[in-house]
Amino acid sequence: MKNNKKIYAILAVVLLLGAVTFVVVMLKGSNHTFEQNFHIRAAARPGAVNKIFMADKENHQVLLVCKNDSLWLVDDKFVASQPMVDLLLQTLSDMRIRSQVNKAAAENVTKQMAAKSVKVEVYYDAYRINWFGGKLRLFKYEKCDIIYVGHDTQDMMATYMYREGDDLPCVVNIPGFRGCLSPRFVVDPLLWRSHSIVSLPVQKIAKVSLEIPSMPSESFEVEREGDGFVLNLVNPRQRVDGFDTARVAQLLSSFVNLNFDEFAKVVPKVELDTTFARDPRTILRITDIDGNTRELKTYIKYSNPDDLLAMPDTTMFQVFDLNRLYAVLDDKDTVLIQYYIFDNILQPASFFMGRDKSYFAR
Repeated sequence: MKNNKKIYAILAVVLLLGAVTFVVVMLKGSNHTFEQNFHIRAAARPGAVNKIFMADKENHQVLLVCKNDSLWLVDDKFVASQPMVDLLLQTLSDMRIRSQVNKAAAENVTKQMAAKSVKVEVYYDAYRINWFGGKLRLFKYEKCDIIYVGHDTQDMMATYMYREGDDLPCVVNIPGFRGCLSPRFVVDPLLWRSHSIVSLPVQKIAKVSLEIPSMPSESFEVEREGDGFVLNLVNPRQRVDGFDTARVAQLLSSFVNLNFDEFAKVVPKVELDTTFARDPRTILRITDIDGNTRELKTYIKYSNPDDLLAMPDTTMFQVFDLNRLYAVLDDKDTVLIQYYIFDNILQPASFFMGRDKSYFAR
């Protein structure tokens, strides 16, 4: 008899929760899924947003997928730039309606957005029952909020947006931020990819090697031995005693957060036929204690590639780009790196033996 009472009590609670859930869902409506002031509250909760899909009217699109709190992927393949993802999530969380678009202007704004806008789909975990400030959550499901990001206002302080289910578009901004929001919703997958080459603290480094095809005797490697590191020449192989420990320490500390400047979207054909047809200037390899190796091949970049067609001597110092050079990462991506960042890394063995810099990489 007591067991029957318990069963009836449980059934009553389940039915009550089901009825309340039904009423809540009906009151919210099936189409209007946004907060009254436009922002997506889930974007402020770490790990709540699962993925973000964006597409424009020219069939450009990008998919950002969350793997964990600190790892997002672009199109489920490439590591995403975490600062860019964080900025997008913050924007979705902080944006508010500055004003409604009046009916007189709505038709013109709608036409412009129909011709040029970015569709943004935000997928996140939600609950049919979410009471007491999130302390009671039941019936989890994936929710998708859809907004259309249009053109910026004339004062460049806000952006026209439309949320699916509304009657009219709105003027949206972030209170306290002076600027428009459309640049944060880019659909070029390349712009979302991380620029990180390696992020290795010294204790995670097993070996660093630098091969210099034009100067084999200056090629070297710095290899972990116990709690310290040793410097070896590689051609012929020979251990170096009394190397400059300060310079080697500076080299190793460079890999804590080493980034490239940007992707080289288009390499001029004349450079493909000249600088990329030769051996790389240097081949840098960084290996971590788990055996993973990152390879970076560097190539000279010219200030004006067209000059190479009329230049009798393409090795003249004056024709080089003195700020940046090309690099190929793991034989996949061609990028641009700065001499300023790599100046103490791409040095020959003699530099780490206490001699002056040679600037061979230029």
